[in-house]
Amino acid sequence: MKNITVIGAGTMGNGIAHTFAQSGYTVKLVDISSDALDKAIATITKNLDRMLSKEKISEEDKNSTLSNITIHTDLSSAVKGADLVVEAATENVDLKLKIFKQLDEVCDKNTILGTNTSSISITKIAAVTNRANKVIGMHFMNPVPIMKLVEVIRGYDTSDETTRKIMDTSKSLGKIPVEVNDYPGFVANRILMPMINESIETLFQGVAGVSEIDTVMMLGMAHPMGPLHLADFIGLDVCLSILEVMYDGFKNPKYAPCPLLVNMVTAGKLGVKSGEGFYNYSEGIKNKKVSKEFV
Repeated sequence: MKNITVIGAGTMGNGIAHTFAQSGYTVKLVDISSDALDKAIATITKNLDRMLSKEKISEEDKNSTLSNITIHTDLSSAVKGADLVVEAATENVDLKLKIFKQLDEVCDKNTILGTNTSSISITKIAAVTNRANKVIGMHFMNPVPIMKLVEVIRGYDTSDETTRKIMDTSKSLGKIPVEVNDYPGFVANRILMPMINESIETLFQGVAGVSEIDTVMMLGMAHPMGPLHLADFIGLDVCLSILEVMYDGFKNPKYAPCPLLVNMVTAGKLGVKSGEGFYNYSEGIKNKKVSKEFV
């Protein structure tokens, strides 16, 4: 397990690539967009520079990490010789099924196929392949280089051997893997997303404002970040997708997305990534202000 291919150069993909490369793995980072790949390398470099300035790594560590990463736009060539492929594409069922069907066709027969999905059924993803025993969930937390948890999700047919390899690999990254079973939202988002959704509902009903809701949860519950700020950080579109998967999977109205969340995503107000969500980030993340529309 030394050759890793990561699919998707977005926030999670570049974080996963960074983490594997810093731990000495050879990493191929794949995306259909050359611009996204260039941006990913720039982000990884910036994050390494930040770690260097805090004396958490050396200049040699930085250079070694970057040298361990190559970028690719062709999937077939990028997965050749991979021991593990980690998919970190957009949280969209149809897209993931398409990717895994293709991966099964072009990867070596012994390659383990991992997905960073935060809610979609591993069993459903595995079903489009001919290697269901080698398909597994590796749900990293954002920001990947810093957060210790990896949710390791077994599909219905995921083998003990595959699970053991992924647990061991996660530990080699300095992470703490936790094995969970395959139900919508797994553990992290099954608990987190209803809380975020209820926070949005509380705002929607006019019980309190954005900063008031976040302050109550930070000061009263010792959360490091308020739920509405966290939703912005995750991406409101991602929150909506996860809630829709859970609502569809459980058929329980408690998982139904708040209308305010639906409207904000429809309007393109996705949080940090779009510059505005419950907060306005036009002057940078550190200078966020409550969006006037929701005061």
